[in-house]
Amino acid sequence: MVERIEPGPGQESAWDYPRPPRVEPSTRHVVVRFGGVAIADTRQALRVLETSHPPVYYIPPQHVRLELMTLGPLHTQCEYKGTASYYDISLDGRTARNVAWVYADPLPGFETIRGHIAFYPGRVDEIFVDGERVTPQEGSFYGGWITRDVVGPFKGAPGSWSW
Repeated sequence: MVERIEPGPGQESAWDYPRPPRVEPSTRHVVVRFGGVAIADTRQALRVLETSHPPVYYIPPQHVRLELMTLGPLHTQCEYKGTASYYDISLDGRTARNVAWVYADPLPGFETIRGHIAFYPGRVDEIFVDGERVTPQEGSFYGGWITRDVVGPFKGAPGSWSW
């Protein structure tokens, strides 16, 4: 049994996130780096919150270096958001596959994330939220962004994350 960890001051619990997920705007400063280059930089991300998962930040395409990215052949299906397509990134002779995903035609209720790009923290060199380096969610499928301000049932994260 996974025990709920109560959030401290200034924290929120992933157990309090809704199902189906909720999308909310965020003015936090998000920077994604690959090969020493900021490939995304914004204060206009959308944060997707889903029960028992760390948040995922979706970045407006105009704040992403899309010239470094190409859509690959991978597609996955989310029962809430629809069909995701995945980006590869190439820079200075280095290529990383499926580093980010996008919903080009999301299902009703998730239209606001249309075209916004979400990155896997473990597949790029580093991601920062307000200067804090993000810890990747364990596993290869979910792309949660773990920071000190969210507590939940996950391993491998700063602070109080546990199973």
